[in-house]
Amino acid sequence: MVQENKNKVQVVILAGGKGSRMNSEYPKVLHLLEDKPIILHLLETVIKVCPKPTLIIGYQGEKVIEATGHQCHYVWQREQLGTGHAVAQAKDDLGAMGFGGILVLYGDHPFVAEKTLRELIECFENSDEDTALCMATFTVPNYDGPYSVFYNYGRIIRNDDQKIVGTVEFKDATDEQKATREVNLGYYCFKADWLWDNISRLDNNNNAKEYYLTDMMKLAADQGKKIDSIEINHAIEGMGINTKEQLDEVEKFHKIIH
Repeated sequence: MVQENKNKVQVVILAGGKGSRMNSEYPKVLHLLEDKPIILHLLETVIKVCPKPTLIIGYQGEKVIEATGHQCHYVWQREQLGTGHAVAQAKDDLGAMGFGGILVLYGDHPFVAEKTLRELIECFENSDEDTALCMATFTVPNYDGPYSVFYNYGRIIRNDDQKIVGTVEFKDATDEQKATREVNLGYYCFKADWLWDNISRLDNNNNAKEYYLTDMMKLAADQGKKIDSIEINHAIEGMGINTKEQLDEVEKFHKIIH
């Protein structure tokens, strides 16, 4: 099994959050979007590149398992301590399976395209030994109208050579950083060995006291590792849903472009 998986990429979907800002007791990823749970939109695309993805579940996880038809590999996050903590819960299972790459997605981002997933995997496959991960970014024209969804996203930090050296969460960003128009979508394809070797180094020294997966970018940069990137093709691919208002906005925007 380990030998068979060493050149394969496993998709991990973070789907454990309650989604308090939805003002609902229902798991966020099970709210209906175009008459179907948010998570099922994403899974329809993901299974085209990864037949049995891993779902990190937590809040009312049994309902998520039922809604997704028991078709995934499920890992529990018993405490919601951040995105980095969520991925770390899969270390034992997926590390033992020996996958070469780990592609992380958010369960509340329903419309990432198959083409983007394949480009991330291709980026991983073509990267050199000094590369820790490939990530997807999006440069917004502004933060108005439909693009307001992106305002609370983390910002990409590049050096003078335009190399990615990290990201900063919105709540920790300076006013200058908030003005940056290149945002972090949270789509990463990590070299698995590097990810599992380093994820325990995350700390929660931030305003939210959470373990951010985004801090893996700084760890990579501090180690002199490369962070490659691709740009998504359309804004709808990067739109996440944290509130009922955003759910309505994403649904409206999706119908307009289709």
